[in-house]
Amino acid sequence: SPFSWQTTFQDGGEEVEDGAVYNVTLKKVQIQQAANKGARWLGGEGDQLPPEHTVRQYETSKIRAIKAGTLEKLVENLLTAFGDADFSYISIFLATYRAFASPRAVLELLLDRFGSLETSSHGEVANLNSLESEMVLRAEIASVLRAWLDQCSEDFREPPDYMCLLKLLDYLKNNMPNSDMESRVQNLLKQFQNQEVEAVDGFCSTSSSGLVDGEELEISNPEEFSSFQDHVVAEQLTYMDVMLFRRVVPYHCLGSIWSQRDKKENKNLAPTIRATITQFNAVTKCVISTILGTRELKIQQRAKIIEKWINIAHECRILKNFSSLRAIISALQSNSIYRLKTTWMFVSKDVLLMYEELSEIFSDHDNYLTSRELLMKEATSKFANLDSSEKENQKRSQKRLQLQKNKGVMQGTVPYLGTFLTDLIMLDTALQDYVEGGLINFEKRRREFEVIAQIKLLQSSCNSYCLIPDQKFIQWFRRQRHLTEEESYKLSREAEAAADTNILSPKPQKSMVKRISTLFLGTDVFTPPKEQPPKSSPVGGSSGESTDSASVSSCEFNHSENEDVCVTPVSSPEDPLKKSSVGSDKGYDSDKGSISSDKGCSSKGCSSDPASGSDSGSIPSRDSVAGSAPRALPVYNRQSDGSCIIRVSMDGLQDSVYKSILITNQDRIPDVTQRALLKHNLEPDAVEDYELVQVISEDKELVFPRDANVFYGMNSHVNFDFILRKKA
Repeated sequence: SPFSWQTTFQDGGEEVEDGAVYNVTLKKVQIQQAANKGARWLGGEGDQLPPEHTVRQYETSKIRAIKAGTLEKLVENLLTAFGDADFSYISIFLATYRAFASPRAVLELLLDRFGSLETSSHGEVANLNSLESEMVLRAEIASVLRAWLDQCSEDFREPPDYMCLLKLLDYLKNNMPNSDMESRVQNLLKQFQNQEVEAVDGFCSTSSSGLVDGEELEISNPEEFSSFQDHVVAEQLTYMDVMLFRRVVPYHCLGSIWSQRDKKENKNLAPTIRATITQFNAVTKCVISTILGTRELKIQQRAKIIEKWINIAHECRILKNFSSLRAIISALQSNSIYRLKTTWMFVSKDVLLMYEELSEIFSDHDNYLTSRELLMKEATSKFANLDSSEKENQKRSQKRLQLQKNKGVMQGTVPYLGTFLTDLIMLDTALQDYVEGGLINFEKRRREFEVIAQIKLLQSSCNSYCLIPDQKFIQWFRRQRHLTEEESYKLSREAEAAADTNILSPKPQKSMVKRISTLFLGTDVFTPPKEQPPKSSPVGGSSGESTDSASVSSCEFNHSENEDVCVTPVSSPEDPLKKSSVGSDKGYDSDKGSISSDKGCSSKGCSSDPASGSDSGSIPSRDSVAGSAPRALPVYNRQSDGSCIIRVSMDGLQDSVYKSILITNQDRIPDVTQRALLKHNLEPDAVEDYELVQVISEDKELVFPRDANVFYGMNSHVNFDFILRKKA
């Protein structure tokens, strides 16, 4: 045979320099060559070696990847990483540096310290004193700048002064005059100057300001909604989702960035993520208003609208739009829709089965494994991979999919962004920003980049969509007046005044869709308002459970914005079509804390969190990619390896907002109290003024002595929910 090679990796330990720590990996490549060709390599004749003889050659190289360092060292590493065979370093740094530095700080280090040879005295740069070396350095800096402009040009959008762009332009004029990059920066500066400050795209706005003059918000006309074909609605929702998702700035998703949005000075932080939340909730509210908004509808007509939305959700699945798919399913599982027992009885069996299959995609079993695997499977596929256990649904799916294929246009994939935000919030909570010596923990940034890279991959896939906006539908979608939770509850009660205990609606997946504020807003969890509409008698299930309460929670962001409206699923009686319940494992139930009154759940002790339940499980690990055993991260509701994550709310001041906090078996009350105060943007020196208690049940709390060890003193058999209360 010709030749073959085998590559093995070996841990080379660590290398420590002043201001930096490196991980070293030895890469060993074995090349095996057949006898005849090997003999020629050695300068001999082909028949001088036996045919079974092979020639082996070994080549060993060292890969050096920075693990932690000062900002200065991390910036210097941008110039040397390629020589160290750390080929992904520049991309990782550019995608995550906003968590620990500003664009100006990085640019000044890159251009002022390393861009000037006279002042260079760091690492490999110190030896660059010849003309050739100067050209090499200039080429390295140019390579970094080019990557920066390619991957993160938004970093330079700093109206009205654009100081970083002007500084970069000045450097290029002096060092690379008349270059392509100089003209590119000039064009970028003109582009930014000619644009207004980036705002949320108009079509996803549900305010009257986005309407044509003379138009007003209105409740959906059933006939007008029915006039839109199912696939047209799905395509238009996908068009809107694609436009917003492609504009998402990946670093906005970092836990350390997104978790700062509730500060007063950050009210405009991460507008691209806020836009996706607004659109998601607009879809959810639209579903509810079309079903409940017209009082005169007969039960059969309302059932037809539910069927239409299930069919639209199926079309979204064919288009690989998991965002609107999840929005529609969560709306159908909201309490105001779910409680319509008689209406659901008029939904055809085939459509109900389709609804069940679509719901299973978002089962919370094993950290939403089904939706994660499906998302990654379809991220790079040309078309959706549709499987159905029902023959009729399978035939229909394949027929619709074939129509898509016949068009010859590939499809992208629109994810549910909340999954990635959850992972990044968990990583930010579980991993320290700095390590010993005050060095920036760059290993944390490598882990975060694994999630960011998935977002970028999916954004790239969205370029494959070829969708044309339908202004008639978009205007209709804009005009919809969204019902408040009280309105939807009242209309639901008017539609079906009393629930018949002998009639069961389809069972929503337990914990299928966490409240939208929970998954999108990271560690902050907004519990529903205390004022709840009166509940009817329980329907099925255990005593104390009610499926007849308002479920569309107005989780307003900072009590002023409507972008965090959320829909909560509820516990429900057993579905006659399905004997086994998906996602009903023992353990923390993220449904608790919704407006539905699950047994033993209070607004204090039970609410959902991205760090809760199974959602705190597996986070992609670079170690697992490399083949070694992945390192377990601390998680919520489980003590592991001397650490865990707890949730702390402020009593009275902000009792509806939880913050996730990492604790270890070394932490005592003052340490945890101080971190909780910092997380809630309060004065950390006021530790002595507060006491920490764990919520055991609706009427029980565990109060900790002043110097108690929280890890060992807490009750590990209940939810890890704590309250920080000001002492009397």
